[in-house]
Amino acid sequence: MTLTTNPEAAQAAAATASTKATAAQKRRQTDAAKPDRDAKNRLDIKLGYLIHDVSRLRRKAFDEIVKPLGVTRAQWWIIAHLARHDGMVQTQLAQMLDVGKASLGALLDRLEATEFIERRPEPTDRRAKRVFLTKNSQQLLEKLVAAEAAFNATILANLTDKDRSELVRLLSTIKDSLSTMNLDDSGTGED
Repeated sequence: MTLTTNPEAAQAAAATASTKATAAQKRRQTDAAKPDRDAKNRLDIKLGYLIHDVSRLRRKAFDEIVKPLGVTRAQWWIIAHLARHDGMVQTQLAQMLDVGKASLGALLDRLEATEFIERRPEPTDRRAKRVFLTKNSQQLLEKLVAAEAAFNATILANLTDKDRSELVRLLSTIKDSLSTMNLDDSGTGED
């Protein structure tokens, strides 16, 4: 190692050493932050899987609950929407449920065959049909609402009211974020 007696060279060497030390310190900070980022990414992935699994398991369990009533989850979903918007035009119902028109048509055919709904022509458009609940579906709806209430009481029993409110808030935030994305809206959603 050579000692430099030139003050400018010594100052330049000190500046270089300082720059190298700063760069090394930044690398260490970046390296230290990497595990935090990796942990966050793993947690986010776990959360995505958890949301998917809860949804899948809830659907599967609810299908078993309503099976004795002779209705599928998809049919129940239609009846529940019509309970709030009876007499909707079939295409509007497909948009609201985020399903294809053909898929909805097949579901409505089955519901009509079991006399849970009836389709009537739209007076202003001969091609369009309005969908209405029947008296049979009103009785079924009461049973379905009671079954869903008991089901929800069971699966949410370990959550406080505060927990439930917070969960609704958090899931609504995720839903809002997803709603703002430019997703393919071709109507190929699940039935």
